[in-house]
Amino acid sequence: MQLIGMLDSPYVRRVAVSLQLLGLAFEHRSLSVFRQFDEFARINPVVKAPTLVCDDGGVLMDSSLIIDYAEALALARQTTRRSLMPAALAERQRCLQLTGLALAACEKSVQLYYELGLRPSEKQHAAWVERVQAQLGTALATLEAALARAPLACTSATIDQAGVSCAVAWHFVRAMQPELAPVAEHPALQAHSEQAERLAEFRHAPHGDGTVTVGD
Repeated sequence: MQLIGMLDSPYVRRVAVSLQLLGLAFEHRSLSVFRQFDEFARINPVVKAPTLVCDDGGVLMDSSLIIDYAEALALARQTTRRSLMPAALAERQRCLQLTGLALAACEKSVQLYYELGLRPSEKQHAAWVERVQAQLGTALATLEAALARAPLACTSATIDQAGVSCAVAWHFVRAMQPELAPVAEHPALQAHSEQAERLAEFRHAPHGDGTVTVGD
């Protein structure tokens, strides 16, 4: 398998971490959807990161759909860790709820990057920016309250998809809009992120323009 996309994308990074936790071997190609558009388009004409090229040449995109496939593949191959989703209904519901909030935070952070970082200032829409900032703040505040009530497991053997997604999302938002994610107001998220970033699977897929490494 090949994972296509840069690790400065939270969506690419959550896939890279999840594939490792599930014990699935893959090659990572750090291609930019901007600087290497044509090369990316030859793999996936839609040019969407992350893209996963399966062993049979099939192409998947969207981080959640790729992770769904990875879960099925881990089960079929009977890897040591066969799922990042809790089996019990209540725990699964919480995992999905927190994962959804984390992905919402990523989405709003990306929207702010495009609006403020790429769109000319004279074309920026202040009301839209305020709305997106409020949505991002609400997602982070809700996650903070949830983790303060019940911290997420955070070892390579116990972390679930909510734990992966929350850690990746918080690290991404802090990298992109630190002023909207003050550590003092989010101690539970910060503590979870620090613990997750020490795991081998996170260290092997660091945020940035590098590639996934194996072992250290």
